Amino acid sequence: MKITKNGQIPSMKGPEDWFTGSVIVDGLYQQEEKTKGAGALVTFSPGARTAWHTHPAGQTLIIQSGLGWVQKEGGPIEEVRPGDIVYFEPDEKHWHGASANKGMSHIAIQEAVDGEVVTWMEHVTDEQYSKED
Repeated sequence: MKITKNGQIPSMKGPEDWFTGSVIVDGLYQQEEKTKGAGALVTFSPGARTAWHTHPAGQTLIIQSGLGWVQKEGGPIEEVRPGDIVYFEPDEKHWHGASANKGMSHIAIQEAVDGEVVTWMEHVTDEQYSKED
């Protein structure tokens, strides 16, 4: 058994290469020797979002608070609220973040494939992100 105490994994500012706007990433659990999964609580300020990206094993988001937007490539921007669960298929290009006027927090869960967890791509432009709230 392993217990990770609150505060053992420090918060980090979301890197500018991966995010637009103010984002805080709080690691919840990390990959262990015999496991492939990891999870984090990600908090987006209004207007903040990820860059386009994919996950080799897919990704699950559990919306915790606020109002968020998610989009897969070629699809519409979808609104998500607390209690909603979003699953992105393996290698499905997507982005997620807060709505323009309200922040959002979600738990992000993903697994590694051959040591890779995510492939980051270009930033979501303001034009791609624009949606009336």
